[in-house]
Amino acid sequence: MAENDVYTKDGTVDYHGNPANKKKTGTWRACPFILGNECCERLAYYGMSTNLVLYFKKRLHQHSVTASKNVSNWSGTCYITPLIGAFIADSYLGRYWTIACFSIIYVIGMTLLTLSASVSGIKPTCHGEENCHATDGQSAVCFLALYLIALGTGGIKPCVSSYGADQFDDADPVEKEHKSSFFNWFYFSINTGALIASSLLVWIQDNVGWGWGFGIPAVAMAIAVVSFFSGTRLYRNQKPGGSPLTRICQVVVASIKKYHVEVPSDKSLLFEIADTESVIKGSRKLDHTNELRFFDKAAVLGQSDLKDSVDPWRLCTVTQVEELKSILRLLPVWATGIIFATVYGQMSTLFVLQGQTMDTRVGNSNFKIPPASLSIFDTLSVIFWVPVYDWIIVPVARKFSGHKNGLTQLQRMGIGLFISIFSMVAAAILELIRLRMVRRHNYYQLEEIPMTIFWQVPQYFIIGCAEVFTFIGQLEFFYEQAPDAMRSLCSALSLLTVALGQYLSSLLVTIVTKISTRNGSPGWIPDNLNYGHIDYFFWLLALLSVVNLVVFLLVAKLYTYKRPLGTLR
Repeated sequence: MAENDVYTKDGTVDYHGNPANKKKTGTWRACPFILGNECCERLAYYGMSTNLVLYFKKRLHQHSVTASKNVSNWSGTCYITPLIGAFIADSYLGRYWTIACFSIIYVIGMTLLTLSASVSGIKPTCHGEENCHATDGQSAVCFLALYLIALGTGGIKPCVSSYGADQFDDADPVEKEHKSSFFNWFYFSINTGALIASSLLVWIQDNVGWGWGFGIPAVAMAIAVVSFFSGTRLYRNQKPGGSPLTRICQVVVASIKKYHVEVPSDKSLLFEIADTESVIKGSRKLDHTNELRFFDKAAVLGQSDLKDSVDPWRLCTVTQVEELKSILRLLPVWATGIIFATVYGQMSTLFVLQGQTMDTRVGNSNFKIPPASLSIFDTLSVIFWVPVYDWIIVPVARKFSGHKNGLTQLQRMGIGLFISIFSMVAAAILELIRLRMVRRHNYYQLEEIPMTIFWQVPQYFIIGCAEVFTFIGQLEFFYEQAPDAMRSLCSALSLLTVALGQYLSSLLVTIVTKISTRNGSPGWIPDNLNYGHIDYFFWLLALLSVVNLVVFLLVAKLYTYKRPLGTLR
């Protein structure tokens, strides 16, 4: 092997800061530590969050509305803090140190939460199982712990998937092919952790105690930290490239300052440095594209720019301009993920309410399955479809398409959006059949009608299948199409669709309720669903999903892929 082939060509370095040796670092040898970290972290997160609303009600003695609102506020924060973690990773610390520092904050939060549920004095005082009371101080300790966890997850969520993908050299065709497979197994590890959390840990919290219920996730998070640090010698690290927000602002300001300047038709006349590496540390140069030409004005050389030192607020490189263009081109694709996230969000809202009205017994036994526990079939679906996709669909699709990954990332996301429509159709048809049974037998006042809850399994299973296509495709797409020095930030952006999807769902419910309850009508979503029509809401989401798919196909057709130039070594 030639001397220069020993080292990666994408600018990654080892833990000493030296060029990363291909034989000793990265690829699948480093990934088990990252996947183990993610599996344990997600087990900790879901193990603590799945039943949180019940902890607020039973131990902190909060009303249903207050408890639900507090969980929603905390969950929303967990999807906003990744913007902070991603900014720190891309700008200053790099992904390794960001994950390391925020993981420690996470462990402190989990430990404090466990102590607040188990240590006398800071845990709520209980007289019997249901009669609990928490002082303001005890509630404050609980919420301090939860928001430390929210801050901790903000440094992990946007960085771990990108950090795993960093272990495969973009400039090596063989390694690049494995990168797509990594995203599949990364999502598999998330759902493995979630499966254990939503089954075993929820049972422990309900039947053994909250101290153990929160203590086990805390131990899982400590194991996640140990797993991550264990692979330090094997990791490849991308250098942080400085503040991406500053670079974006520089392009915008320089473009506005030169709004009267004509952009030359010859792209070689635009400003770019001569080195192989771009002006952004650790980042490859990007080739010029013809869209959004207004921003090209920032790279036009004027008489006043030809000084000894370049003013970055007046003159930017082509790569810096293309970095902003890449982000702007991602936004329409990003926006189409919000409707999908709204559909995905129904698993924790309307699917649960629908399940509550059905027979929750398992077979002829007296054992009742909690309606929320049916989301386990979504997790099982993901665990089933990831290997099927990686081992069967990709090789078959590769034969027909000739594409190294079988499907492009946009094709994969589009298939997921298409599949998700059928989960809403399945839910709507089930509700239609359920309501017919209610009317035929006058079951209006029955809490559970004689129709097994397991009829809901198909809608959960279909969403799981759609996730494997859309969410994993989205993860990979945002990593691949993000500028080299903004990958964590773009991962955080893709996570933001989940939060926005939840907000859109709430907005739709509010609008639908306001319109459908006019003239004294019970509306689509009344307290007693036997008088309602949540099937109409599912049809509405199916229709919005169809419109969203059409918009996505148009956006995908017009999308211009980024074009990195050369390598860094």
